Amino acid sequence: MLTKRIIPCLDVKAGRVVKGVKFQNLADVGDPPGLAERYEQEGADEIVFLDITATLEARKTMHEIARRTAERLFIPLTIGGGVRTYQDVKETLRAGADKISLNTAAVQTPQVITEASRDLGAQCVVIAIDTKREGGKHKVFTHAGSKPTGLDTVEWAKRVADLGAGEILLTSIDADGTTSGYDLEVTAAVAEAVPIPVIASGGCGSADHIHDVLTRGKADAALAASIFHYGTTTVRAVKEMLRGKGLLIR
Repeated sequence: MLTKRIIPCLDVKAGRVVKGVKFQNLADVGDPPGLAERYEQEGADEIVFLDITATLEARKTMHEIARRTAERLFIPLTIGGGVRTYQDVKETLRAGADKISLNTAAVQTPQVITEASRDLGAQCVVIAIDTKREGGKHKVFTHAGSKPTGLDTVEWAKRVADLGAGEILLTSIDADGTTSGYDLEVTAAVAEAVPIPVIASGGCGSADHIHDVLTRGKADAALAASIFHYGTTTVRAVKEMLRGKGLLIR
């Protein structure tokens, strides 16, 4: 059995870490390199750095800030936002990323998944899926959650796994920033449908929520932001609680 991972997320806009609710009403919460370093010291297994406005602004990810963040870390760093082409993937890895996250580009040009996986290794290809309920079904959205694609979330997850993705980062737009808990239904559905690890994202408000998504939600890792940014708890405290409940934690 694989050990479960705890992954703080840095949503970055204009060089600062921000946090919102359902992808809206963003508030400044700190400096990317400083927060990343702090979370590593607390025991984070990985860091996810997402340039959340790069796609909407039709620009590449902020490599300078990403590079400064990577220089201070010894744990894996995933970078996403504005990564659109195979060349972007290579440039982002050169900027210090251990993994790259593709979302909108994966939907628009799925072949980039296969190219990156084939040439650079599936372990560095993370496909981010932003999902929202529509008419009782879970559907995929792109462009920072602003554009519906009509794609079924579970079917899209299965397809990206077939194309060569190494991991899926699944974010519930409905739950994002609400601190009311992860969407266990869609997380479990995706985790059961694919043979690759699933990182659950969106809605974490407590250590108990993380326990729920790693057990009932069947996720391999839990991504959280608000509870760490605002000091509700720490990575170390979450890990201690999870170990106390018998989970295998790194």
